[in-house]
Amino acid sequence: MQQPLWTPSADRIADTRMDAFRRFVNERHTLDLADYPALHQWSIDQRPAFWQAIADFFELRFHATPQAVLEEGPAMPDARWFPGATLNFAEHLLRRRDDRPALVAIGEDGSREQLTHAELAAHVAGLQRSLQAAGVGVGDRVAAFMPNTWQTVVGMLATTSLGATWSSCSPDFGTQGVIDRFGQIEPKVLIACAGYRYAGNTLDLTDKLNEILARLPSLGQLVVVPYAKPDTRPTDYRTDAAVACWRDFYQPGGEPEFVPVPFEQPLYILYSSGTTGVPKCIVHGTGGTLLQHVKELGLHTDLTADDTLFYFTTCGWMMWNWLVSGLALGATLVLFDGSPFHPGAERLMDLIDAEDISVFGTSAKYLAALEKAGARPRESHRLARLKAILSTGSPLAHESFEYVYRDIKPELCLSSISGGTDIVSCFALGNPVLPVRRGELQCKGLGMAVEVWDDDGRPVRGEKGELVCTRHFPAMPVGFWNDPDGAKFRSAYFERFPGVWAHGDYAEETAHGGLIIHGRSDAVLNPGGVRIGTAEIYRQVEKVDEVLESIAIGQDWDGDVRVVLFVRLREGIALDDALRTRICQTIRANTTPRHVPARIVQVTDIPRTISGKIVELAVRNVVHGQPVKNTDALANPAALEQFRDRAELKS
Repeated sequence: MQQPLWTPSADRIADTRMDAFRRFVNERHTLDLADYPALHQWSIDQRPAFWQAIADFFELRFHATPQAVLEEGPAMPDARWFPGATLNFAEHLLRRRDDRPALVAIGEDGSREQLTHAELAAHVAGLQRSLQAAGVGVGDRVAAFMPNTWQTVVGMLATTSLGATWSSCSPDFGTQGVIDRFGQIEPKVLIACAGYRYAGNTLDLTDKLNEILARLPSLGQLVVVPYAKPDTRPTDYRTDAAVACWRDFYQPGGEPEFVPVPFEQPLYILYSSGTTGVPKCIVHGTGGTLLQHVKELGLHTDLTADDTLFYFTTCGWMMWNWLVSGLALGATLVLFDGSPFHPGAERLMDLIDAEDISVFGTSAKYLAALEKAGARPRESHRLARLKAILSTGSPLAHESFEYVYRDIKPELCLSSISGGTDIVSCFALGNPVLPVRRGELQCKGLGMAVEVWDDDGRPVRGEKGELVCTRHFPAMPVGFWNDPDGAKFRSAYFERFPGVWAHGDYAEETAHGGLIIHGRSDAVLNPGGVRIGTAEIYRQVEKVDEVLESIAIGQDWDGDVRVVLFVRLREGIALDDALRTRICQTIRANTTPRHVPARIVQVTDIPRTISGKIVELAVRNVVHGQPVKNTDALANPAALEQFRDRAELKS
């Protein structure tokens, strides 16, 4: 068994909220749960008692008392959590009303705006009144086409304070991508920015916004946030809806009111990537999202009111929804809009020092890129309060684990986390009371009955298989929008193993209860009938200094499947036989001969979704001459053309 990279001290464990919760459960139920594995098993075996304990430990406020914690049918998905209960999501995120910072919004241009908890509540109260006047009430949809700014957070809180439903896209989405999403949910109000900045460029969104407005006939009100286009005017926008600039639409002041809604009332609508068709509109409930987020942030991340939380995300990724729930713990949130590498590789490291960030969240891709850029923040930055780094979006390579502890900070909890838009939360994630091991997610989340199954539906350990969840959990989506009989929802998650949530990750459970994610199961390679997760290949390729990133697919060939690897190299480097040989040798030496690609091909760009995930299936379709159903879901759809009709793949 590999040695941990980091192990928390006994004193540090005792000071965590996770350990305080274990003691709370022991005292309440006269138990003697000695450690996390025991606590997790109890949370699965006694789910009603566990989720009630979460609600009480974090002092959730129900306006109407629930009749029970869980009413459960014979098989998933058939559960009613906290039936009869009513609550309000925004109320829990606005409980703190003092003069400590709630939001610090940093722009790429260096601008900095700050709202205290009291000021945040006043802005929400003002916007709430104006949304009410625009006709927004329980169940109405408010959509945002916005960067990660304080106005976006205020918009979400004002919307959900009224019992309405919030949905957002980031301004880098293509026009059709926005229409594919918002067109389905028919928002009553749209909050949109007039322009934004990225990588040193200022982008005017007027024309794109007018195209979107033409396809949203349900819209009654457009609220324009000038942001990077300060001279914008309401007359710039062609719509039958009322139009107002943000500063004119409301006046901050007073106290917000909170409309109680049922536990399962739609809170958020998030979207699948849409790379295989029109995006699915995934509806998340109010109570389930709140319960899951306070558990993950408060216990698994050890977030407190003294912490400053940052996550590099856009409003088109579920990590934005997760980030803003940090307000429920009373934390300060740092919001950043722009490129993480502008003007230099250490921009976000500078931010950690400038804002005393204690919990820093990012993507696996960012950490790998930081290492490739030669950054050694441990030598150049204080990072004084940094106690945790979180990584998600794709599997974090072993080498990135080592990089963090070697070159960023040795005394912190590095948490690789995994879940997704589907549950707006995590199945497996970090834990401040457990060791950190290379390449592993520390644990299964509390209350999450996560297992790895083989093709026959049998649990396996130490073998690769499908990541499943075998019992109901509160953060399961309410359903899909416009799916009245639930057929699309059941097909998406419960078709592979009836009555069991199959998440679509190819995973492995370790002997000590950690998890390794080997990639998406629908992208698994199958040369000679041997299943290979793409992450196993990427991990090795990232060791080659000349390679910036790569993407692997299985190409149908000669009645079998062969592995094809596409690589993006450092500027000025060409792929030659010597480099191909070195890549193959690196893969072979650390995996198996089956992992070695039959062909390695150089490209200058790799297609990815708006949230930054590479799209193996889209590349595979192009290589095989098949259509890609929805290129508007991609951040860089033109990149796909590099994979079409490649001469290297014809022999």
